[in-house]
Amino acid sequence: MEQASLPKRSTLRNNNNPKTTNSKKKHKKRKRGFIRFFTQLVWTVLVLGALVAGWLFLTTSGNNFRFLVADTLITTQHRYLAKYIIGQAELDKRVVEYNARFEEMGNEKDTHKIQRPVQSVAEEKKPLVEIEEISGTGYRGYVMIVNDPTKIRLGIPKSKGKGETVSNMVSRTGAIAGVNGGGFDDPNWKGNGFKPIGVVISQGKLYYNGLGKNRSTQIVGIDKTGNMIAGHYSLNELKDMGVQEAVTFQPRIIVNGKGLIKNSKEGWGIAPRTAMGQREDGAIIFVVIDGRQPTYSTGANLYDVQQIMLKHGAVIAANLDGGSSTVLVKDNQIVNKPSSQYGERYLPTAFLVFEHPEQVNIPNVWAGLNASDIDGGKKKK
Repeated sequence: MEQASLPKRSTLRNNNNPKTTNSKKKHKKRKRGFIRFFTQLVWTVLVLGALVAGWLFLTTSGNNFRFLVADTLITTQHRYLAKYIIGQAELDKRVVEYNARFEEMGNEKDTHKIQRPVQSVAEEKKPLVEIEEISGTGYRGYVMIVNDPTKIRLGIPKSKGKGETVSNMVSRTGAIAGVNGGGFDDPNWKGNGFKPIGVVISQGKLYYNGLGKNRSTQIVGIDKTGNMIAGHYSLNELKDMGVQEAVTFQPRIIVNGKGLIKNSKEGWGIAPRTAMGQREDGAIIFVVIDGRQPTYSTGANLYDVQQIMLKHGAVIAANLDGGSSTVLVKDNQIVNKPSSQYGERYLPTAFLVFEHPEQVNIPNVWAGLNASDIDGGKKKK
């Protein structure tokens, strides 16, 4: 008599083992739980996205935030990204409006006069350079006071075809300290730092003219008496005023003791900043703000810089090149934390401080060159 075939032991174990059944149930439960979680996550993201979009585009605070981000991007090599936040038309309009406003800020006649204090023999002589660390909401930086404005000279590159770092200018010339100066032609934000924007005046002579004839420009500099000059001037006016050291940059933010920027909204975004000002006693104030480093310092707007200047007694002040160019050097050491990922930038100009500036020889590296023939993007071999 044939015996009925029995199921294999493994089959019996799979069909009847309580552990296997429970495992399948748990797997299905986990799968359903994951689907529920994923669905809830998607809905949460969609709802939050809708709320954020509504805040950004339908509220005053949201719109202000959008324009702040856009203004910040405009000052970087990623300016084009601002169009995705405010649109290309609004981006173009904003740049034009700010440039017009900056030009206007340079037009008021500056009437400030410095009264350099007479120091008695008994008084302890102030150091030529004093540096103070500062901080505020979202930023950290430094204020450098130069107590004798006649000790400042404009440093320029040594070799044709390429700019020079401020730290190298300080070391090469024997300066006590240095701060970056004016702007430069910077194709694709990788320029060689050799082609300045506007004009460069050094030791009372016009070293570089990128304006052409009979034109004016926004100047930041010092005349032969140590009086700071900032504002919109023609080349003839600058000559008549006896301007000693100067670069082109804007905007002027303080004139005749009053700030020209009304509030943070007019501050042209958050960025690393460099600015120059002067007190009534003649002392020059350099403000250097680090930025683009979220765990250390995100940067400041021009209103912040203006308020720092006013707090330190500035009666005139103007913006200098900032961003990745911002650097402060003292005793051959970089004091601040420049934001450039490529290291200290190569620049065309820097304001340098000397104990004996009359002994410093700064030859004109642009002599014999036409501005139109200089390639700001070509790398020196």
